[in-house]
Amino acid sequence: MNIISRITLDTNICHGKPCIRGLRYPVETILELLSAGMTHEEILEDYPDLEHEDIIAVLAFAAQFTHIKRIEQIAA
Repeated sequence: MNIISRITLDTNICHGKPCIRGLRYPVETILELLSAGMTHEEILEDYPDLEHEDIIAVLAFAAQFTHIKRIEQIAA
């Protein structure tokens, strides 16, 4: 099973944002928690319906977005 398949898109859940397993946990929320310094264990403790593999899937999903050729700067 591809770990990224844990990330789902449903227009009826969180306005179509990528979420974990159809739950109402957007990928961006978990990334924000991680970037704020929370550990995997702390996140899992706060959100008991999440699994360790869900956090790995969030990171793998985010990593896919770094595979771009270049970023154009928008003039201010």
